[in-house]
Amino acid sequence: MAKARPSKRATTVVRAKREVMPSGYARFLESLKERIRKAQLKAVLSVNAGLMELYWRIGKEILTRQRKEGWGTKVVDRLGRDLLKSFPGMSGLSARNLMYMRAFAEAYPGRSIVQQAAAQLPWGHNMVLLDRLKTREQREWYANAAVNFGWSRSVLALQIRAKAHQRLGKAHTNFKRTLPPERSDLVEQTLKDRYNFDFITLGPKARERELQRKLVAHIRDFLLELGVGFAYMGEEFHLEVDGDDVYMDLLFYHVRLRCYFIIDLKMGRFEPEFVGKMNFYLNALDDQMKHVDDLPSIGLLLCKDAKKLTVEYALRGTTRPIGVSQWQTKLVTELPRKLQRMLPSIEQLEKELAVKTGRKA
Repeated sequence: MAKARPSKRATTVVRAKREVMPSGYARFLESLKERIRKAQLKAVLSVNAGLMELYWRIGKEILTRQRKEGWGTKVVDRLGRDLLKSFPGMSGLSARNLMYMRAFAEAYPGRSIVQQAAAQLPWGHNMVLLDRLKTREQREWYANAAVNFGWSRSVLALQIRAKAHQRLGKAHTNFKRTLPPERSDLVEQTLKDRYNFDFITLGPKARERELQRKLVAHIRDFLLELGVGFAYMGEEFHLEVDGDDVYMDLLFYHVRLRCYFIIDLKMGRFEPEFVGKMNFYLNALDDQMKHVDDLPSIGLLLCKDAKKLTVEYALRGTTRPIGVSQWQTKLVTELPRKLQRMLPSIEQLEKELAVKTGRKA
């Protein structure tokens, strides 16, 4: 009597049993993938560093000959054409780019460019640094920030325009006391002392809810101002504590810092009691939302104004990481009375509309 063939389902089950991996396999696979990613990144950075060193050396040679032999722009133009003929598949050898290489060498004199943060950035980033910044200190600050925070070229330009070097890392915080040393500096550099919300307008009597709604409506601009790494999780984020509803203004997750960020918006001046409420939010969020792999959540109080000593006293003794920063935006003021008299009243507009539509006012 012929044996019955096992069903397709039974075959699948047998195969699944054979493919059961050892308990440590998943962790081993992730560690290998991470190692490969790091090796790929290292290779890319190595190639980029080699290219930056080449550009620096070309720029240094041009700079030297211009100073010693009086080379002018015509010689550089000819040099660009000749190099492009010899290396048709290599972009970046135009006369314009050669002049950038000259500026690059002049911006980093007497030191190996490979040791600089600029060597880790794409050439386009370095062109932005050369175009928009005049001092070596500022170029080095933005180059380091671009490497540390992963700024794209457009974000780098935006941060330079917004003068991030004057604002990043200057918020009032208790991070040095509430976070491990290896983490506190990185988190500190993530926050600004003042956030610029010029992409929205507010009336003089606007409330916090209106500010919140406008920031959410312009979430892309808001994220750019916050900086790289913030992922938007929601507004009026809901938690339940002892049967009561709790709502946090804005919730973000920082993918690099591996933690939640609660942002509480305040229309007025900082008050010490704001810290107690934020402390409550952080405890509730970590208890209900924090994953075992997440680091402790961080709170940011965004106020219209904040006095340094008041903030310092309010944060002293707290155990949860909390920062206090200020925000600014364009305020729409009421029209001058003279201009108001020149404009039609609501009643006049209603009558005009009634005449045009044939309806009674």
